[in-house]
Parts: sequence; C-alpha cells; structure tokens
Amino acid sequence: MSDGATTREGFAVLWVAIKREKGIFALSTIGSLLFGALTVADAWVLGWATDHVVLPAFSDGEVGSGLLLAVVALFLGVAILRAVGIVARRLGAGIMQYRMQAHYRRAVTRQYLRLPIEWHQRHPTGELLSNANSDVEAAWGPIAPLPMAVGTVAMMVIAVVQMLFADLVLAVVGLLVFPAVITANVLYQRKASPLMTRAQQLRGEVSEIAHESFDGAMVVKTLGRESEETRRFAAKSIELRDVNIRAGRIRAAFDPALAALPSLGVLLVLAVGVVRVLNGQTEAGDVVTVAYLLTIVSFPIRSIGWLLGEFPRSVVGYRRVSSVLAATGEMPYGARSLPAGTGGARLELQHVGYSYDPDQTVLDDVTFVVEPGRTVAVVGATASGKSTLTTLLTRLVDPDRGRILVDGVDLRELAHGSLAEGVSVVAQTAFLFDDTVRGNVTLGADVSDAEVWEALRIAQADGFVAALPLGLDTRLGERGTSLSGGQRQRISLARALVRHPRLLVLDDATSAVDPEVEARILGALRSGSAGASLVVVAYRKATIGLADEVVYLADGTVADRGPHATLLARNPAYARLVNAYEQAREAVEAGDPA
Repeated sequence: MSDGATTREGFAVLWVAIKREKGIFALSTIGSLLFGALTVADAWVLGWATDHVVLPAFSDGEVGSGLLLAVVALFLGVAILRAVGIVARRLGAGIMQYRMQAHYRRAVTRQYLRLPIEWHQRHPTGELLSNANSDVEAAWGPIAPLPMAVGTVAMMVIAVVQMLFADLVLAVVGLLVFPAVITANVLYQRKASPLMTRAQQLRGEVSEIAHESFDGAMVVKTLGRESEETRRFAAKSIELRDVNIRAGRIRAAFDPALAALPSLGVLLVLAVGVVRVLNGQTEAGDVVTVAYLLTIVSFPIRSIGWLLGEFPRSVVGYRRVSSVLAATGEMPYGARSLPAGTGGARLELQHVGYSYDPDQTVLDDVTFVVEPGRTVAVVGATASGKSTLTTLLTRLVDPDRGRILVDGVDLRELAHGSLAEGVSVVAQTAFLFDDTVRGNVTLGADVSDAEVWEALRIAQADGFVAALPLGLDTRLGERGTSLSGGQRQRISLARALVRHPRLLVLDDATSAVDPEVEARILGALRSGSAGASLVVVAYRKATIGLADEVVYLADGTVADRGPHATLLARNPAYARLVNAYEQAREAVEAGDPA
C-alpha cells in the first residue's frame, strides 16, 4: 500500500470513530483547541512582559509591583485554563478510544457466535483471538493522539498568524523550518509504514502459534515436542522483534531530527532578530515572541507525525477486524417451533448428503428414522461420517442434500433457538468451563438444585460430585482439569439432561467411562429422561447391544441397519468392526502386545 493510500484509509478509520462518538470527540477537541490557543497566548504574555516589564526594569532599575502582579496573574490564568484543556482533551480521547475498542470487541464476539461452525473450522483459533484483541486495539490506536492533532493544528495556525503580525521578516525566516519538518515526516512514513504493517501481521501470527501451543500442551509434553514448539514460537517472535527494532531505529533517528529542526530555526530567528533590533527595524519583544512561537509550532507538527505514525498499524488492524465483521455464511432460520410434546421426538433423515469440499464426500444418501422414545446406535469405522452426522442432527451445519426432520419439521424451518429447546448433544470431547459444577451444568439457565442433582444422578455423576469439597459449588478449573476424563464426560451429559431434551445425541460421549458405569448411564437414560429419543455414536459391543436399532455407516452411507444381533449374524464387516474392540482388549489382558 502506498503512503497516500495508508493515510487516506487511516483517516477513513478515524472518521468511523468520530461519527460514532460525536459528543466525546467534540469535548476532547474543544479541550485541545483551548490548550492550543492558550499555549500561543503564553507567547503573547511573554512578549508583553518583555516589552513592559523586563526591558523597563533594565532601564529604570526597578519593577512596578502592579505590573509584576499583572504578569504573574496572566501567566497563572493561562496555565490554569491550559490545564483544563489538557484534562478535557486526554479524558475525552481516552473515553472515545476505549468505547470504540469495547464496541468492536463485542461486535467481533457477536459475529463469532453468529457465524456457523464451518466458518470457524476454516480459521485458526489464535487468529480469531488476535482479531478480537490486538487487532481491535491497533485499529483504534490513532484515537489517542487525534484530538491533540486537531487542536494543535489550530494552535499552529494561530501561532503562524501571530508570528506574521509580530514581524513579517522574522516569520518568513522561521517558517523556512516547515518544509524541512514536512520532508522529515514524509521520509519517516515511507520508511516506517511497511515495517509497522508487517509488525501488526506478525503479532497475529505469534498469537496463533502461542494459542496452538497452549491448547495442545498435553500433546506437546507427552510427545516430547517442547523444543520444536519453542523453536517455532521463537522464530516468529524473533522476526517480530527484528521488525520492531528496525522500526524503532527509524523512530530513534526521526524524533531527534524533528526536535532539532525548530531549534535550528530559533537560532536563525534570534540571529536575524538581533540584527534587526540593532538596526531599529523591530522590537526585542517581537523577536522573543517569534522565537517562542517557533518553538511551539514544532509541537503540532510532531503531534500530527504521531497520528500518522499510528496509521499503518491501525489500517492493518481495522482490515482484519472488518474481514470478520463482513464474513458471510450466516445460517438462515425460519419462524417455526418444534411441536409441543413431553415424550421423545421423532427424527427422520431423508437422503442426507454432506461434503466438506467437492472432492471429499463425507455422507451420501443417508436415510433412517428414529421413532419417539427409541434408542438408535450409529456404528462405523473411523472417518465413516459419524461425528459429521451429529453436527447435522443438531444443525451446527446444514446438509448439502436431503432433509433432516424433527417431529415432521425441517430443521431449516425452525426459528433461532427453537431446536436447542428440544434437542441436546454431548460431543466427543467434553468441554468444561472454569466455573462451579452448578455453573457448568446449568450454563446460567434457571434450574433448581433438585433438577441439577437429578441430571447428575442419571449421568452417574452424583456420587463424585457429592464427595467434592463444596459439592455443586466446587470450581472445576479451566477445562475441568481437576476431574478425570470420565467425570468430565458425565458432567457434560448432565448439562444436556438438565434441559429435558426430547432428542438426545451422544457422540461417543461415554468413551472415557468404564463399561459398567456406561451401562448404568444408558439404562438410566432409557428408563428416565421423560422417554427421550436417543441417537448414540458408539463402538463398544455392550453399548451397542442396549440400542433398539443399529445404523451401520460405511464410507459415508448406510451400509446396513437393524437390531444388533441381526447385523452380527448377517454382516461380516459389521461383526469384524464391533468385535475388534473386544478382541483387542482380550489380547491386552492376555499379555499379547499385538
């Protein structure tokens, strides 16, 4: 991106903030204008004091008390009003910046929750975290110096006008500094912009790698990959460090040059001014005024430089945030609700097909029915489409072909939130929040403790929860690290049961539970839970044997269906698959490592 394009886009980003926070921007700008005007007023007071107090004191040998008090009052009044301007400017800028950051963080988070799962699957979690945090901060970074820049522009205009009125020749001499300062700013932008743009991109990449390493800490440690992960993180961190250092070196050269140029201009003004005073062409007070004004006009230039210096990061951050807010893929909803009922729901799949991409068909022409109150086990080898099927049943994604109906209603015709009122899913991986047992089961729903305990009882979790130090009030730690895998699965199951679903989908949700406890859980589900219909993804023979019917998936299609015993007798492939677990367990018990 060219320097001009970056500047234009940076101002466009700021205009978004100004339109949203008009009142706060007006307050901070008024404060900045007050500060700028009174900073220039200091020069007038200094010149007036030179002509009416300092020089007469040298010539008369005394200072009038009235004049001295007048000078003190003028300086004090200007200082107090300038302080008020500074407070208004900084307070307004801070409020405006933090409001915009909070607004866009909420907007990004709402967008994440609105977008379907398939969109999330295409974007790394670290990138999403960066979008909601560092990119939002970078996008609104220029707000902090914005009111100062606006106010100091006014200060610069007032100062230049006063310089011209004080002494035209000295003003022209002093203003020769401006082209040099502008040239320095242009060179700085040209050198620093690409580096700052790259630095912001690298911040997102570093965040992505860090999140992956933290999220996969168990895998990294168990496989001894700490050094490899450290090197991977270090490579990006070092690149980010080097880019920031190069940008810092440019800034380190730019700031002293920017500070030195006005000082050189002041020396030039003083040299010319002395000659003009000796020749009687100007007053000493005018020389002091112009010299002082020249020192303060460098500040507006620098503040504008600070503003422009934030633009590269701001533009990159705003682009990354905007790409999230503009993302498509919103799942459309209808206006219907699930039919009212107290028993199990009827689930029907009609020629359902789904592909992650055109060359990878996961499910094809899947058709079966789950009658109310019945239990159907979905069985298949790895990558046969079982987990994908569960995401379709709960409408985390929509099928490419066919229909899925609950009590005769197509899932796509249901209103937002309606499906969750009657259908619950327990995923393969149990996720628990850093909250109490009660909080993890209810997730904020208005549920009595009696209902929580009943759900825990059905999930065979009431025993170990009662033994926890604080019972339902015991905090489980991040991701439930204080519990075993089987305990986490049972808490997740209770979370689904407490909502009294009419259709319960279990995606291998008891894999970490021993077979005896699993049998008790499924037995309790069949006898309780208000007769809910069950779809169970399973691989254990004991679990499958409890189902009323088995749907056998192979290569994404329904290869066979019927009672477990019937499939064992007539389908050799099914028999090999369901017997594989038992055979492997018996081999381990017999001491055969194979």
